[in-house]
Amino acid sequence: MSLKQPPVSRYHLFDLNRLVLAGLLSVALSACMAPALQPPTSPNPFVPPAWSTPTAGSAAVDSTASLAQWWNRFDDPLLTELVSQALQHNTDIRVAKAALQQSRAVRDAKVAGLLPRVGASVSAQSNRNNSDDRTDSFQAGFDASWEPDVFGGQRSGINAADADEQVARTGLGQVQVSLAAEVAVTYIEMRSLQARLAIARSNLAAQMETLQLARWRAQAGLASSLDVEQALAASEQTSAQLPALSTSLAQTLSSLSVLTGLPQMDLQSRVTANGARGGLVPQAPAAMAVAIPAQTLRQRPDVHAAEFRITAALARVAQADAARYPSFQISGSLGLRALTLGALTNGATLAQALMAGISVPLFDGGAARAQVRAQEAALEQARVAYEAVVLGALKDVEDALVSLQGNTERLARLLAASQAATNADLLARQRYASGLIDFRAVLETQRTLLSTQDNVAATRASLSADHVRLYKALGGGWTPEAEAPTP
Repeated sequence: MSLKQPPVSRYHLFDLNRLVLAGLLSVALSACMAPALQPPTSPNPFVPPAWSTPTAGSAAVDSTASLAQWWNRFDDPLLTELVSQALQHNTDIRVAKAALQQSRAVRDAKVAGLLPRVGASVSAQSNRNNSDDRTDSFQAGFDASWEPDVFGGQRSGINAADADEQVARTGLGQVQVSLAAEVAVTYIEMRSLQARLAIARSNLAAQMETLQLARWRAQAGLASSLDVEQALAASEQTSAQLPALSTSLAQTLSSLSVLTGLPQMDLQSRVTANGARGGLVPQAPAAMAVAIPAQTLRQRPDVHAAEFRITAALARVAQADAARYPSFQISGSLGLRALTLGALTNGATLAQALMAGISVPLFDGGAARAQVRAQEAALEQARVAYEAVVLGALKDVEDALVSLQGNTERLARLLAASQAATNADLLARQRYASGLIDFRAVLETQRTLLSTQDNVAATRASLSADHVRLYKALGGGWTPEAEAPTP
């Protein structure tokens, strides 16, 4: 027995055309009612026209181009190598990249909700009655459904997902900015400890010479044993600084190992291979170009993230508002039915169905309006958070500029003091050897020399760290367009 396929009625075709036309009209309406939302671009009222702390040799420049890889300004190959290593292999970077991939997948899932859903099914059924008669039936077909986004609710959800993706992208940028700065500051601290260790050893060598001179004078009856004991106490105090500096240096290397993802032995070999610069603290150029506040805000990833959070909140307000309006759905099915499996390809019965529906919310106890108010409150939170981020960004730059200016002046004074202490130490040792002065003057000049030289090394490191913090405060270390989404 075969079942003939009935002809398709022209009235069915007419109904189908009307449904298609209604669907196209729905798409047009959805595109008109849910425009893409943009982050706020107007300047914040708290942003001043210029920085309050003047910087010598500074000028307004294109911060995006000059700060993307600011660590190259220190002219230290090992620093550049370690920062690049950290930006590729640090665990925080890998977590941020995974979060970005997750946000993109969520956005793609939202976009897929705008498209029709089509499914295929195949089924077989066998029935047996009391007389052992068996009836078999087979069915294969397709089902399709589509919910037109007439009032823009789904489109607003996509806008929110787009903004969330941008937040995740800027989150990756924030990790890059913080990581590059942390690696540089840790590296500067390592070089500072190497320099201070070399200074302590050099002063210890000079103190040992003074101790030997005091012993010779005491043996010759030209000085008392008090001079020897004082010289011995001074040398032992200096020797006691060496283990503490060595311990701090080892701990700093461990921190660099964690930041860069390098084994500590590998990192130690790289530092040793770079021994030509051993103990030299990397210095940034004296002329630092500082962008105006508005350019700084456009560069920082946290400000970008705060802007896109406002965009996401705006989209969710529109999405919650669209939920108060009617929703439409179009669905249909097309299938073949036959009593045998082979008849599905020849002589099967064609079954088709088309349906259009509308759902109108009549009474929900005010839940939909409450949801809109909740999203509006979230929008206000995002706006206040944006202002807080802007104020924090300005504070970071101002603090870095003040510290940079203060340490620059401090270093100049310490360099002059170090030169004078060096001359005084040389004169004191010569006069003591000639018996012209008391040994206490020698001890005092040696203590002053060690203290000033150690302060010079520490201040050099602080000055370099101030430059790093300024680059970080200006949003250096990432490129906003590097992870931009494909249109």
